[in-house]
Amino acid sequence: MKDIVLQAYVRKSDKAVEMYQRAFGSELENIHKNDDGTFIHVELNIKGYTLAVSETFFKETITGNTMQFIFRFGENGEAAVKKAYEVLKDEARILYEMGPCDWSPLMFGLIDKFGINWCIAI
Repeated sequence: MKDIVLQAYVRKSDKAVEMYQRAFGSELENIHKNDDGTFIHVELNIKGYTLAVSETFFKETITGNTMQFIFRFGENGEAAVKKAYEVLKDEARILYEMGPCDWSPLMFGLIDKFGINWCIAI
């Protein structure tokens, strides 16, 4: 297997990508836009891993309860976790406030304003 790519379909993909770039300090790759500026497909390189984002074409979506993206930044990842939280919490449904848990000294869980369920930890 060459790699694994996470794919998110959201409304207002241009705004989502902007937020995810701020949250994770990522570079954009493989950029394909719709006429309205949203994305047919774009890839964010996040520490060597790919998160692809596309404008949804589904009339109905299930928000936040069928999948979760878990990013573990590892030792010395505290600053990355805190930065992601500060950006992603805007208009989010907080599932787990940022703090320690049984398996990580720092983590948080939320469903962002675009409907993506995140768990970010050290």
